[in-house]
Amino acid sequence: MITGFDYYIFMIPAFILAGLATLFTKTTFNKYSHHESMSGLTGSEAARKMLNFKGVRDVRIEEVNGFLSDHYDPISRTLRLSPGVYNSGSLSAIGVACHEAGHALQHATGYIPLTLRSALVPAVQIGTYAPYILIALGAALNNFGLIKLGILLFGLVVLFSLVTLPVEWNATSRAKQLMVTAGIVSSNEQVMAGKVLNAAFMTYVAAAFSALLTLLYYLLKAGLIGRRDD
Repeated sequence: MITGFDYYIFMIPAFILAGLATLFTKTTFNKYSHHESMSGLTGSEAARKMLNFKGVRDVRIEEVNGFLSDHYDPISRTLRLSPGVYNSGSLSAIGVACHEAGHALQHATGYIPLTLRSALVPAVQIGTYAPYILIALGAALNNFGLIKLGILLFGLVVLFSLVTLPVEWNATSRAKQLMVTAGIVSSNEQVMAGKVLNAAFMTYVAAAFSALLTLLYYLLKAGLIGRRDD
């Protein structure tokens, strides 16, 4: 049951959704990157102001290479922003920066889904390649136990993708609220910055859908579901 051409046919809906989500995110980000915030704050300054507003002062903010490579590292308590976000005062940059600051606030308040996602990271790192290797070996050796183990490991990848959804949505919700209450943007500007965050969230929805569909494919191929016993 090594992945064959039928896998790509099966995954067409996921490929389409992922492509549309990525395109929507980039076009929305680019659109509002031409709208400067009236506050004059850059992305890094906006993130710092949001964190200070909530009394979180032990998080570092630094610049990292890449396009939309922004992320929060809970291990080092560091918020890393891409150049286009760190140095820019656009509504797109401020929205993304405040979203990442939202993750830092989740960490500071012990937000349970974030804790669960962080706990799953080691398993997911192993699960990046191990499931496919085990499934391929199981198919080659006609060892159904290896196939089931590979599918089980991939299930952790799916779980990680699903747990990511509330984590990302909560960070977006925090950003939308605090951008205004902390005096970073106006209510009208928040609507525009929020559109960038909503678009970005769709990429996580697409990733979760793709993971679920892949798991379903392997379950069907292994006969673990959909098989009728006569």
